[in-house]
Amino acid sequence: MLQISVEDSEIGPGEAHRWHLVPLTGGDPAPRRMTGYNQAKHFTVAQHAQSVDEPIRSYVAASFELAGPVDLDALAVALLHLVRRHEVLRAVYQPLGGDLGCEVLSPGEVALKHVYAGPLETPAEVERHLHDAFKEVDTLSWPLITMGAVVRPESTTVWFSCDHLVTDGLSSAIAVNDITTAYRSLTAAGTATEAATEAADGPEADRVRPARPARTEDAAQQPGSYLEFSRGQRRANRAMRADDARLDYWRAFRDRNGGLFPRFPLDLGVRPGRLYAPTAGTERLLSARQAEAFGTACRARGGRLSMGLLAGLAIALRQEGGPEVYRGLVPVNERGRGVYAESMGWFINTLPIEFPVGPRAGFGEVLTAAQDAYGQLQAHAGVHFVKAWRLLAPAEYARLHYWPHAVNFYSYIDFRRLPGADRHAAQRARLHVWVSGCNGLLQWLHRTDDGLFVNTIHVDTPQARATNRALLDGFTRVLTDAS
Repeated sequence: MLQISVEDSEIGPGEAHRWHLVPLTGGDPAPRRMTGYNQAKHFTVAQHAQSVDEPIRSYVAASFELAGPVDLDALAVALLHLVRRHEVLRAVYQPLGGDLGCEVLSPGEVALKHVYAGPLETPAEVERHLHDAFKEVDTLSWPLITMGAVVRPESTTVWFSCDHLVTDGLSSAIAVNDITTAYRSLTAAGTATEAATEAADGPEADRVRPARPARTEDAAQQPGSYLEFSRGQRRANRAMRADDARLDYWRAFRDRNGGLFPRFPLDLGVRPGRLYAPTAGTERLLSARQAEAFGTACRARGGRLSMGLLAGLAIALRQEGGPEVYRGLVPVNERGRGVYAESMGWFINTLPIEFPVGPRAGFGEVLTAAQDAYGQLQAHAGVHFVKAWRLLAPAEYARLHYWPHAVNFYSYIDFRRLPGADRHAAQRARLHVWVSGCNGLLQWLHRTDDGLFVNTIHVDTPQARATNRALLDGFTRVLTDAS
């Protein structure tokens, strides 16, 4: 799965179809539930942005190909299967006493409405259509997922877009696998499915009929609920106070760093307190063979490839004028290998990390330091970043509605290890992340069968462009030299 802007995806023209998620009346009201730490902060930020008429928009979307003529009825059932399978997509979110709660629609209380959106005759029209459709998701409005397809005689591009409130990058791969598995099961069996919606002229266009569940739906195979996970996480941290010993790791990092948010150490040509229009791009840093060689070199030094990449990035930053101590934030997947392994939701904790990267230190030494630092980080992963922020910097927590400055951030995903990865290349599976504004530089490193890639979003200033180019060139040199 490649993380890439939709503008660079090269999706061919075709007939555009949309499926809108709609609630069905009836059923007993569901009990109100608490939401995740990330969700509560994200919703509050969106509320504030709306109140001051400064909307900060974003989406996490994905697209993939189905080969051959498409069965639109089966596709509608597969899309509805996704929503019925993951509770977080059926939740309706409401403010709750300064926090965020939600009520969940049952699987039988949601349906899809099909709309034929007309022909898209050029790749540019496809790009505009998808980007506009992706942007329709809004943190403060339900539903928080939108879905569609671009249909051609020989293939179909299926897509969906979610607000970050209900998803993360790993969720996108999970969703692609769920949709694909359901669709293949339905079409392979020759199942005559009832369409999720009916596209017609006049009054018929507004009719909504729920699709029958895909036959792949098996209660025993249902993934765990992100909302239940969040409830447990909240319960575990409910009694925590600012002087709790579990916050010692965070407190020590804050004191050495001068705050919870580590600054990106290179010049980006930005002014404090301002958001800038972003620019984005994806490029391959290492071929598949080179990535394998680098992984072998890391293992020979007693480390993992992911920590080797972090060490290489720290060295590249230092070579470009950065500090001799690397400080950054690292997103950590909280799903584990149990019931939540294939669940959709925002299962990400963000934790601080620091380790030395002196001018005389070689790659192996920095790798060891990064590996040791990550071990310390994992030992304190039970405390969520939002909870630590609220307790250790309460005034800043209440005041800040986006990161206070350009923040140093490290992210790596090996998409080859995710569900359905064996089909990613044939399906041209793509992850699309977009933000309307930013104040720094974000790099998402990811590995596919074709090698190591980086998707970058940064402020669109001349200095940021130059800094990003120099950093990526230096980073690539460090990786190849270490191999």
